[in-house]
Amino acid sequence: MQVLPATAAPAIAPLDLTISRVASRGVPSPYQTRVGYVDDGRRILLSADTAEVARWASAGIAPPAFELAGPRSLLFTDPREITCGIVTCGGLCPGLNNVIRSLVLTMSYGYGVGRVLGFRFGYSGMTPSSDTEPLLLTPETVEGIHKHGGTLLGSSRGPQDAGAMVDNLVARGVGVLFAIGGDGTLRGASLLQEEIARRNLPIPVIGIPKTIDNDINWVERSFGFTTAVDEAVRAIAAAHVEARGVRDGIGLVKLMGRHSGFIAAHATLASGEVNFCLIPEVPFRLEGERGLLKALEERLDRRNHAVIVVAEGAGQELASPSEAASSGKGAKDASGNVKLGDVGVYLRESLDAGFQKMGRAVTIKYIDPSYMIRSLPADAFDAELCLGLGQHAVHAAFAGRTSMMVGYWNGYFTHVPLSLAIEKRRQVGLTGALWQRVLVSTGQPGDLGAGPL
Repeated sequence: MQVLPATAAPAIAPLDLTISRVASRGVPSPYQTRVGYVDDGRRILLSADTAEVARWASAGIAPPAFELAGPRSLLFTDPREITCGIVTCGGLCPGLNNVIRSLVLTMSYGYGVGRVLGFRFGYSGMTPSSDTEPLLLTPETVEGIHKHGGTLLGSSRGPQDAGAMVDNLVARGVGVLFAIGGDGTLRGASLLQEEIARRNLPIPVIGIPKTIDNDINWVERSFGFTTAVDEAVRAIAAAHVEARGVRDGIGLVKLMGRHSGFIAAHATLASGEVNFCLIPEVPFRLEGERGLLKALEERLDRRNHAVIVVAEGAGQELASPSEAASSGKGAKDASGNVKLGDVGVYLRESLDAGFQKMGRAVTIKYIDPSYMIRSLPADAFDAELCLGLGQHAVHAAFAGRTSMMVGYWNGYFTHVPLSLAIEKRRQVGLTGALWQRVLVSTGQPGDLGAGPL
């Protein structure tokens, strides 16, 4: 077992966590709260480690801290006088309907907003040329939708003209926009806000991070993630049963994770039945003394069965030319994401061929539960998180915040600048505790990716 080195201390550099605001009329809030309104000066430290805080202090820099989310006593406008819009973009994710419902109920019951529009099918439904009218969302419209997967509003991928979308917002009298989505959606929201600012319009744009992969930066846990991990564990259990049912059985499960292996890593830990966890952050090779085939052979010699979990973005550099061609590898989808080769199919075929060369018959059972997981309703943990995200997004919008997303950090809901959220993706740290626990749990070599490929 390879012992990973301790994390090196990062260089000290100031972080700008300032949240933009629109001009405020200072309207007293109608929102009723028993715990009081949040003071604008409240902050949540980026690091809860006292040693890290001391490092900042020794450098003469105030420790970075996020603005605390929550209701404010003064609002930028009277909520009863404006129309609010909601849009959902990108792939499906458990909890989308929960967030929509939370937004509508908080606006309607908490702030007295009389008109909420739900734009259909993502940003494409926000353009003046769209042939689909927005839905009028009311508490009655969203009743019960949290019990179902998917999104009431529909979704789409791909960029749209920011100027045209702002034209449509103005034409429909929309004074606040909530954009629910991942990296691409938040980039689109940032472009929208830039166009709104260029026109000097008082329209807050609030992002609500949606990524089943849990890879949006400065968010500890995104909604849909725990639902995905829980269902992934079921798939792993099935793969384990199949693998144990025959001599030299291999259960192979492909899970979501284009750039980050959080679902694969956490499902591996929760299952306790995984022998090899392959994630995008760690290159691996099949051949050689330290390759996957050799390690898998040794596992089968010991126990006669094995379970492999692979994230969809892992091992892309190993895809064969035929696999790359059939999957459009190198091409991009409407959102600009590189189309991935199917690493699950590639591994199934490559491992089977590799063991045939050894003269050893193995039985590989391949399971890909991705679309089944995406369409599920949210579990209890995700449902609770969605409710909070929706509530705090509304609080932020009427407090006049803009060009931000609602984050969740160190146990608190926070305000995160969109510019910081889209700067880079969150990934599994290979010298951190999570990956070390995966290596210990699986017993896999820590150097499957060491050396030249």
